[in-house]
Amino acid sequence: MPDTGPVVVKLGGSVLTRKREAARVRPKILHRLAAELAAPGGPPVVLLHGAGSFGHPGALRWHLAQAPADAAERAHRLRGAAIVSAEVRRLHAAVLQALVDAGLSPLSVPPQPLAVNRAGALETLELEPFRRALARGGVPVSFGDVVSDSEWDFSILSADTIAVELVRGLPSRRLLFVSDVEGVLAPAPAGQRRRPIPRLTRDVVDSLRPAEGVVDVTGGIRAKAEAMLAAAGAGADAGLISGLRHGALSRALRGESVYGSWCGPEVP
Repeated sequence: MPDTGPVVVKLGGSVLTRKREAARVRPKILHRLAAELAAPGGPPVVLLHGAGSFGHPGALRWHLAQAPADAAERAHRLRGAAIVSAEVRRLHAAVLQALVDAGLSPLSVPPQPLAVNRAGALETLELEPFRRALARGGVPVSFGDVVSDSEWDFSILSADTIAVELVRGLPSRRLLFVSDVEGVLAPAPAGQRRRPIPRLTRDVVDSLRPAEGVVDVTGGIRAKAEAMLAAAGAGADAGLISGLRHGALSRALRGESVYGSWCGPEVP
């Protein structure tokens, strides 16, 4: 793994919150992951987190991941954007506090004033606040959010998308997605355990289907795998690992081999 550049870590909403329950944090997991991020000898980190049950249900309710159907829906979009944005910031505050408790110095970098989407896709993102936070020795912390949209008024900017932009623009040497699953899971016969696909390729990603039974307005596992391929294309290595496996994050930060799904030039 290259010796320079920060590691971009995205803590998924699925591991930080109970996605099938309204706005509920998993505090023990959050604080353990914060402690792993704070382990001595680790590299500089840029941290992102998903919205989980704090953001996805509201974004679905207010149709923020799609074009407004008519003028009436557009009129309600501002209200929905405000509600979802406020809810996500509740989770963000909990993440920041856990990092402080672990001994880190997190610096919040909300994406809303820095990003503009067009028809639900990222158009511009200002990265200088992330660079300044790193230069001062802090841990920049951002998150998936509702941002201005030049065509739809407002739409969702996924933390996965922000992660790829950081890999390209900082640049970053490694991207770690930390989830509630062990990786991108291969199909398996009924009754058998699904296991991670160790190496992601374009063919593997093209074969992925959306997960069932989970509210996700940011594309689910397929979008995450696409982000991993994009990071690999920018010269970084990318992994999807489980945040439920104690020590996996700290080992991955040190560049050790970690069970999961990987792609890129320097994978362990």
